[in-house]
Amino acid sequence: MPQENNTAGGPGPFEVVLIVFEFLAFLLKATVNYVVAIVQLFISPAAVDVNGDIVLITGAGHGMGKCLSFQYAALGATVICVDVNEKTNSETVAEIKLKGGNAFGFTCDVTNREQIFDVIKRIKEQVGVVTILVNNAGIMPTHPLLQQSEQEIKKTFDINVLAHFWLLQAVLPDMLTRDRGHIVALSSIAGLAGFNNLVPYCGTKFAVRGIMEAMSEELRADPRKPSIKFTTIFPYMVDTGLCQRPYTRFPNLMKMVKPEEAAAAIIDAQRRGLVEASVPKYLLYLNTFMRIFPLKTGQELGNFLDTGLKSDL
Repeated sequence: MPQENNTAGGPGPFEVVLIVFEFLAFLLKATVNYVVAIVQLFISPAAVDVNGDIVLITGAGHGMGKCLSFQYAALGATVICVDVNEKTNSETVAEIKLKGGNAFGFTCDVTNREQIFDVIKRIKEQVGVVTILVNNAGIMPTHPLLQQSEQEIKKTFDINVLAHFWLLQAVLPDMLTRDRGHIVALSSIAGLAGFNNLVPYCGTKFAVRGIMEAMSEELRADPRKPSIKFTTIFPYMVDTGLCQRPYTRFPNLMKMVKPEEAAAAIIDAQRRGLVEASVPKYLLYLNTFMRIFPLKTGQELGNFLDTGLKSDL
């Protein structure tokens, strides 16, 4: 006769004891993790050496991508500069080589999946396997949603979101094979809170955060237990020309970040293996703290700080 299913009657005594022990184990692990997180607020993990790593940076032809390329090269990494603009990308490569660094340039439209896979194949053949990927490329149309065209919204998502999928699919297989790799993705403070005149942009940056969290969970559930690391960065407004009409009530407290400073903070977060980091550092903690309170409290803080971007139209 088939064995009766005891599920309808609830768990038996042994299962209850097991559940209690599992819950107590969870509480113990949660306490340890909490203490470790508090300690790491004041004592960061040691920074790993990136000398010899092959670092692919998208949007390397200008702004923060260019600064990231210079600084990784100065640390001894081989830098793969990728940008849709061949001229500015070549200039970045030339400047790195002039300073004695090691860099290679590849022109690529990151919205084109076929181009990405072709470029990754050529990088592997000509340079080697990418060990650190920095998804930096992005655009930021700054005006009300009802004034944004269909083409503009689609392009924002193509560059800011879909390109992440194509690059992950292109580089992860080799990282998994070698059990080594680090993915860095540029979200934004606009990926933590909504801002006026940035509805599609905020949508893309919230999406980047979700992609990184879900990808990390997916690999955590992988029976191979791969040693691939993920770091999501949430910069405030960086003075690269992307933020064209910023405003703030407290310019000394909420001033625009210099691209060189932002790049240094991003690299430091990657080298220390941080899962998340904001630039400046305190904004991530402030956002986490404010999420405890009702939404209107956060809105009132936003009114008090009075910071954002004016429409570029």
